[in-house]
Amino acid sequence: MTASELRQKYLEFFEKHGHAIIPSASLIPENDPTVLFTTAGMHPLVPYLSGEKHPQGKRLANCQKCIRTGDIDEVGDATHHTFFEMLGNWSLGDYFKKEAIEWSYEFLTSPEWLGLDKNRIAVSVFAGDKDAPFDSEAYEIWKSLGVSEKRIAKLPKKNNWWGPAGETGPCGPDSEIFYWVGDPENVPESFNDDNDLWVEIWNDVFMEYGKKKDGTYEKLEQKNVDTGMGLVRVLVAINGLDDNYKTELFWPIIQKIEELSGKKYEDNKKEFRIIADHIIASVFIIADGITPSNVQRGYVLRRLIRRAIRQGHLIGIKENFINEIAKVVQEIYEDIYPEILKENILGVLEKEEDKFNELLSDNKVLKLKNKEVERYKLFLLASMMEKGISSDKVDEFMNKKILAEGTPITATAFNLESTHGYPHDMFFLELFKGVGLSKSTSDSLGKKLEKDFIERDFKQHQELSRTASAGMFKGGLADAGEISVKYHTATHLLLAAIREILGQEIYQKGSNINAERLRFDFNYPEKLTPEQIKKIEDLVNQKIQENIPVEMIEMKKDEALKIAKISFDPAKYGEIVKVYKIGDFSIELCGGPHVKNTSEIGKFKITKEESSSAGVRRIKAVLG
Repeated sequence: MTASELRQKYLEFFEKHGHAIIPSASLIPENDPTVLFTTAGMHPLVPYLSGEKHPQGKRLANCQKCIRTGDIDEVGDATHHTFFEMLGNWSLGDYFKKEAIEWSYEFLTSPEWLGLDKNRIAVSVFAGDKDAPFDSEAYEIWKSLGVSEKRIAKLPKKNNWWGPAGETGPCGPDSEIFYWVGDPENVPESFNDDNDLWVEIWNDVFMEYGKKKDGTYEKLEQKNVDTGMGLVRVLVAINGLDDNYKTELFWPIIQKIEELSGKKYEDNKKEFRIIADHIIASVFIIADGITPSNVQRGYVLRRLIRRAIRQGHLIGIKENFINEIAKVVQEIYEDIYPEILKENILGVLEKEEDKFNELLSDNKVLKLKNKEVERYKLFLLASMMEKGISSDKVDEFMNKKILAEGTPITATAFNLESTHGYPHDMFFLELFKGVGLSKSTSDSLGKKLEKDFIERDFKQHQELSRTASAGMFKGGLADAGEISVKYHTATHLLLAAIREILGQEIYQKGSNINAERLRFDFNYPEKLTPEQIKKIEDLVNQKIQENIPVEMIEMKKDEALKIAKISFDPAKYGEIVKVYKIGDFSIELCGGPHVKNTSEIGKFKITKEESSSAGVRRIKAVLG
C-alpha cells in the first residue's frame, strides 16, 4: 500500500462515519505562543477540545503535518523522525470510548480497509492510580472485540495517560494499539511493551478529566476523543518492512544520497537517515515561512540543515548537495502539500549551505574553536596526571569528574554557536578525542555536556530548540491563553489599521505572539515614518476604546471570501469557515480564539518598527 492510498483510505473511512475532513494546519501554531511548532494532530484543535464550537461540527478527521525535535538525538535509528504525518480523528463531546476503539480496530483489521493480522495486535490501557481509576471500560471493550487478556496490558500514567498541554487543562487515559513486526509465525502469546518488535501504531486518547491548579483532577462536562496514527509507522506494518526509511516516503531520497555519495545505505544507515529526515523537515519548515537564524524556530531550522550537511561530509559528499535532495522531497510530497513548491525554498537552503561551508573554512573561527578544544583537553589530562589515573581507570575517572562536577566548557560552546554559528554538537564531539577514552564513555560525556549546554546556557536565552515539543512557557497554552487571545485579536486590528493608513495592497507576511508582545510582518517597500507609526497606533487604540463587539459568523468558504476584507491562504480552511467581524473595520477568516469585545484588549503600544527582509517590514507591539 502506498502512502497516498493509506491517507485516502483513512479519511474515507472516517468520512463514512460522519467526520468532516479538515485540512492540515501550518507547522507554525496559529494561536499558541507556548511552543515553536505544531507537534501533534490535536495541537491546532486545542480551543475546540476545550469547548469552543468548531465550524465543521463535532466529528473531525485529517492528516496533519508535525515537527518534533525533543528526541532529535534519536534520529538515525529506524523509527524516529523530526517531520512526520499524523492521521487523526476527533470527537468534540460526541462519541466516546466504545466507538473510538471499535472503529480503530475495524479500520486496522477489516479486509475492506487495512486488513492487518488480528493475531499480531496487542493493546494497552490505563492501570489506574490515586488520580483516576483503572480504565475498565476500555479493557472490557477490547475483550469484547476478541483481544486476548494476555494481549491487553494495564500500564501506568507514564505509558497510558495524555496531557494536559500545560499545567492545567483537559487530559485523560489512553489506549494504545501495537503491531508485531517480527516473525509472523512466532508472535508471542503475551504482550510486553519493552519488546521493540511490538510497534505502537495507534493511540486513542479519552479526554474525560481536567487537571486543576492544585494538582487534582475533575471529570469534564465535554468528553473528547483524540486519536492519532503515525502514517509511516503504519505504512511499515502494512508492507511488512522493518525500517521506516525503506518506505516510498524515504527510499527515493536514500537512493539520491547513494548517488551523490557513492556509498551504500546499508553501510551508512545513521548518516543517510539523518540527512533524509532533516532535509524533509527543513523543506516543510521553510514552506511555512521560517528562515534560518540563531533564535527559536530559525535556530531549529539552522540546526537541522547543518546537521544534515555534516552527515553528508562524513560520508564523503564534497559539493553542495542539499538542494538535490530537497528536489526529491518536493517530488514525493507536492501532490498532498503543494506549499513545498514555493520558489524561495531552494534558495534558502543553498544560501544556508554556502554559509555553513564558509564557516567551516573560516580560519578565525576554527582557530578559536581549536584553541578551546586543546585548552580543555589539557585540563582533562592534567587532572588525570594529578590524580595518578592509570589508563584502565580513565573512563571511570572521567565519568565521575564530568558527570558529578559538570564543566564550564558549555559557556564556550554557547559563545561559539551564538556568535559564530559553530554547532555545539560538533564542538562537544571533538572534546574527548585523543584523551584515551572508550567510545561509549566519550559518547555519554558528550551527551552530558550537551544536556548541560541546553539546560543551562540556552535556557537562559530562551533559545532552547527542544521547546518545539516541551513548551516555551512553563504554564503551556492553558495558562498563557488569556493574554494570547488579546494579542491575537490585536493583530486583526493592527492589520486593518496598517491597510487603512498605508494602503489596501498590504498583506500579513508573518506573525508571532508570546506572553510579552506581538510581532507582525507585512509587505511595504520602505521604512515607516514616525507619523505613520503614530497614526497606526492611534487608530488601533481608537477601535479598542470604541468597545466594538467581536462577532463570529459561520458560513460557506465561498460566501465568506466575498465579504472578508482580507483572508490568508483559503486552501487551509475547510468548506465551512469562521469569519470574525470587528464592526466594519476588520472582517477576516480565522480559526480564533478572540476576545468578545475590543475593550478587553487594553492599551496598544508599538515598541519597534524595522526591516524583516527585502520588501517586508516588522512591527513589535505590547499591550498594557
